[in-house]
Amino acid sequence: MDVKLLALVAALTVLTYAPPSQAKPISLVERCYCRSRVNSLPRSIIRELRFIHTPNCPFQVIAKLKNNKEVCVNPEIRWLQQYLKNAINKMKKTKQAL
Repeated sequence: MDVKLLALVAALTVLTYAPPSQAKPISLVERCYCRSRVNSLPRSIIRELRFIHTPNCPFQVIAKLKNNKEVCVNPEIRWLQQYLKNAINKMKKTKQAL
């Protein structure tokens, strides 16, 4: 009986002092960053754009505003579509020049 108690105490000690895992729970990994999207956002208040595409979520655009707030932007907005077309054309011209 003392061996069982000693084994239990040893197991609890290992669990207590074991380093925590750095992995995120599955529910957080599969969650999309953008849950709601802004349909109208003036370009003048945007500091930078970030594009995210994950297997579980559709194409996501995150805009960091000048006040350091981040919002998700609807990728179907006309000015954003034009911005993406211009960026792709610029990349193609750069590749052709090399």
